[in-house]
Amino acid sequence: MPHHSRLSTFVLDCEADDLAPHVEFWSRALGKRVDSPDEDDDGKYARLHTEADEPILLLQKVSHASRIHLDIEADDVEAEAERLVALGAKKIEKVHTWWVMEAPSGHRFCVVRQQRKPFGPHLNRWE
Repeated sequence: MPHHSRLSTFVLDCEADDLAPHVEFWSRALGKRVDSPDEDDDGKYARLHTEADEPILLLQKVSHASRIHLDIEADDVEAEAERLVALGAKKIEKVHTWWVMEAPSGHRFCVVRQQRKPFGPHLNRWE
């Protein structure tokens, strides 16, 4: 069964006790207002404003070293994860509804459920 996916989100992983100063920095640095200073009411995620045709910009409080990773959104998370495994990626961990993956290059990324409806531009269709 065909499924769809596209680049969804750039996630700024911040090794920090308090995400707020990092949200302020990236908001000002990128000229993007803060849409949500506490996305899930747990202090772990904040979202900067982006237009519908831009990737989402999310800041995430983490316990590992700060880095940036990307999310690929899909209308079938399992099918997209398997497609990427066939290309050489590895499934690292299932978290809630998404997969943490590792590319052959060693970069971590996530396959997440559809974040915006409709998907918008730049959609891939996979058979």
